[in-house]
Amino acid sequence: MDDLRTVTGLKAQKKNPERINVYLDGEYAFSLARIVAAWLHIGQALTAEKINQLREQDTLEKAYQAALRLINFRPRAEAEIEKGLLSRGYSGEDCARVINRLKQAGLLGDHQFAHQWVENRAELHPRSRKLVAVELRQKGVAEEAIEQALQDLPDESTLAYEAAKRAARKLYHLDRESFRKRLVGYLARKGFSYDVVSETVRQVWNERLEESGSSLE
Repeated sequence: MDDLRTVTGLKAQKKNPERINVYLDGEYAFSLARIVAAWLHIGQALTAEKINQLREQDTLEKAYQAALRLINFRPRAEAEIEKGLLSRGYSGEDCARVINRLKQAGLLGDHQFAHQWVENRAELHPRSRKLVAVELRQKGVAEEAIEQALQDLPDESTLAYEAAKRAARKLYHLDRESFRKRLVGYLARKGFSYDVVSETVRQVWNERLEESGSSLE
């Protein structure tokens, strides 16, 4: 039979009230997250196995809170959460449990993340469908989720036009040839094809100068 140890004290830490110091047999033993320590009470007898279970639960809670901080900073793909937790020293098993908990809570999921990423790119940082797909793959998003999310994007010409209009605001002081070269390079780096880039640059320049009748042609 395992030796029993008795809970003789439960005190919230001064610097972090969400951590509870646990005293066994009159001596400090370890600390636990408040949610893990909630069921403990003074006088309770604990086996070595139970103590190990408490510590494992505490580790999982720490990992969960670390994952929440990552998500609160910005939306994350499942692979990003796993990578972030592994880099902090958590085991693969703990990572899987945390990811599953987040998914069950509706806080994580590749489909959800991919749709958010695509929406952000379309509204704030337009680029080609190809480049958006590359970005999502680099973040470890499943191919099925990528393909589904890309359906939310406008056509390439619309994306290129939106990207060009944003970039052109800083280029209108340039002469026609310099403007063309700079904008062509910008759109090419955003992953658009030559045909789409060429037509978009012409359209944006002509819109700017339509009153005077100037054009790139």
